[in-house]
Amino acid sequence: MNIKKVGNVILAVKDIDKSIQFYHELIGLPIKNQRRSWVDLGTSGAMLSLHPASLTAQHVGSSIDNGITIGFLVGDVQSAVEELKEKGVRIHRDIVEREAGKNAVILDPDDYLISLFEPNFADKEQQTGGYHGFTPS
Repeated sequence: MNIKKVGNVILAVKDIDKSIQFYHELIGLPIKNQRRSWVDLGTSGAMLSLHPASLTAQHVGSSIDNGITIGFLVGDVQSAVEELKEKGVRIHRDIVEREAGKNAVILDPDDYLISLFEPNFADKEQQTGGYHGFTPS
């Protein structure tokens, strides 16, 4: 096996239209590909893919229950949180500042945790080697 990189993160969502509105219109991720039952969001690197949860099985558990957190790097976490609050996005944890940078956690329509991270690195595109100190709970 020769894995090159993470291709996409797939989220099972209760209402794909609400999730598209959240990730595309509120968060600002561009839609790369879209079909009725599948949407890829993003421009480079790993895609965030939305897929309706099974119509025959109950969608149970939140991100906290099942351990899923999506992390986005942002240029200015303070302005991002202020903008999202104005748009009615639920804040799970307001901004916390640590040595590696600033972090806040929001919730999507399915209660998945979304971590917004503004690194203190000279290269703002660099991802931290781990979110130590930035876990959502």
